[in-house]
Amino acid sequence: MEYVDPIRDINKILAIKKNLRNQSSRDLLLFVLGINTGIRVHDLLSLKVCDVWDGTCAKEFLYISDEKSEEKKGFYINNQVKMALDKYLANSKLQDCDYLFKSKKNNLPITRQQAYRIINQAAKEVGISGKIGTHTLRKTFGYHAYRKGIAISILMAIYNHHTPAETLRYIGIEKNEKQLIKVDVNL
Repeated sequence: MEYVDPIRDINKILAIKKNLRNQSSRDLLLFVLGINTGIRVHDLLSLKVCDVWDGTCAKEFLYISDEKSEEKKGFYINNQVKMALDKYLANSKLQDCDYLFKSKKNNLPITRQQAYRIINQAAKEVGISGKIGTHTLRKTFGYHAYRKGIAISILMAIYNHHTPAETLRYIGIEKNEKQLIKVDVNL
């Protein structure tokens, strides 16, 4: 697997969201859900509508079973995700048992390769030249959460990392990098 970068520039994130909003509400939701939760792309693509929607509105948390420990982890669904989810589900004919990121070709979710193409193409269209892939969503979440004051111990738990150094390296924070930290996660 090739190393990918987080998207550090908030203006680039906003540009990607605008680009995807014009393209597809499904693709926008994929991006927004990924950068606001840090969920692995495999788990994102496995989600069903009933995992995030109670029939009338978005759930507060979505729960995913951890592959290694088999314990369920809760991921907060913030307002950015709720807005994207509301728009997507209002304009789709998805049922509770359907995959959230359903392919246009069949009843299966989009493939990991298709998710990569969506994210990579949107990034290129807004002028991001770094290495971008599906893992970029997860790393972008961690990078901005850390920059906005989320404790490294919380990020370590989300990523199942064993040391702060491992998590900092993963989210693209240099050892000697100094920057003021904002405590306000609202991507």
